[in-house]
Amino acid sequence: MGVAIPARDEEQHIGAVVADLLALRDTQGERLVDDCVVCDNGSADATEANATLAGARVVPQPTPGYGIACQTAVGALANVDVVLFTDGDGSFKAAQATRLLDAIVGGADLAIGSRALGRMEAGALSVPQLWGNRVAGLLVKLLWRHDITDLGPYRAVRAAALSRLQMRDRAYGWTVEMQVKAIQRRLAVVEVPVDTLRRRFGKSKVGGTLRGVVGASFGILSTIAALRWRSGGEEP
Repeated sequence: MGVAIPARDEEQHIGAVVADLLALRDTQGERLVDDCVVCDNGSADATEANATLAGARVVPQPTPGYGIACQTAVGALANVDVVLFTDGDGSFKAAQATRLLDAIVGGADLAIGSRALGRMEAGALSVPQLWGNRVAGLLVKLLWRHDITDLGPYRAVRAAALSRLQMRDRAYGWTVEMQVKAIQRRLAVVEVPVDTLRRRFGKSKVGGTLRGVVGASFGILSTIAALRWRSGGEEP
């Protein structure tokens, strides 16, 4: 399994995130993570140095954007069968990556870590983030007749399936683009409960600022509209 982590100014979290993932072992004691790539998305702090020290390979991407950072990390990964996406802010438990991997082993093409189905620490998500997930879920259900509870960034996908999706979005529409395209292509998509922790340092790039909230909301809604338009109004 390869891990792709987009990160910007996460010097206080990224080392622990990488170290915890690289420490994961299967029942035979073998490492679960074969390769871990952090995309430094224009950090002005020690994100790159701390990620490298923890054992990750770091690739730079000066153009800001969640989607392009994810794409850059994936492009730098070694040849792996499964790609795990997670954030560099310490909001997820590394041990719960096994839940996502188990879902893939069980036949899923895409396993979404649903924060809505798991335990959420107080303050882990802002009110706009919670409502944004609900609105996006309602739109996906109405347009594609598929239930989703979250657009969570903690997710695992078969590498072959990810290639089929031909991801395009360079910003906040990345997560919903992946889910909707997987639905359109009739891939096996499942949701797995994951817990969400509150950031210990700094502000969320999405929920912590008005600019982040507006940008994420516009990106998600415009991506949903674009995917529906491209499908010609047909059901998958």
